[in-house]
Amino acid sequence: MTRFLLLYCLLISFLTACNPERVRYTSELKQEMADSKIKRITNADLVEAVDNLGGKVSAVLEKELTEQLQKTTNPAERAKLCQLKNLPRAKAIAQRYALDIRLLGEVDIQNQALNAKEREIIDAYLYSAKQNVSAISNIQKINDTLFVYNSPVPPKSLICEACFGKQETRFAVWHLGFSKREVVRRMSETKKKKR
Repeated sequence: MTRFLLLYCLLISFLTACNPERVRYTSELKQEMADSKIKRITNADLVEAVDNLGGKVSAVLEKELTEQLQKTTNPAERAKLCQLKNLPRAKAIAQRYALDIRLLGEVDIQNQALNAKEREIIDAYLYSAKQNVSAISNIQKINDTLFVYNSPVPPKSLICEACFGKQETRFAVWHLGFSKREVVRRMSETKKKKR
């Protein structure tokens, strides 16, 4: 009898523990489970993904900012635009890709909030601009979880004139901070779409 009672109690506790309402598979949980799967991705794969995405994002941002700057000559409005405020595409891209988007200039070489590597890169871009040498984009692995894509803005661009016209040298750089986790997630989504 005690054996039967023990089995009955175990069965009841098992059934109540497996209540389907207790476990809810939300989209966040599904995403977390997909993220936790082991994936073999090399540094070269990560850099290639950051380069592809960074090139596309910086082109979109540059186009949007230039279009918005052309619409106004008001210095206050232009200053807001240069801080990337009131740019709907920039906000949407930043949210969608969990990006840190900034437009940097000469003063940012002294910005202690930036990583030392990145300040050196900005200084190198400034040197290239002073020498009238065209520069290319650059990717830096800041730490184990962050990649930064830097892309120079052409010196004759309206962006350099409107946002950094007071500088001695016409010079601006896009800063796109990519979370490694988001890059891996995007790579996984791309692979699923190709299948």
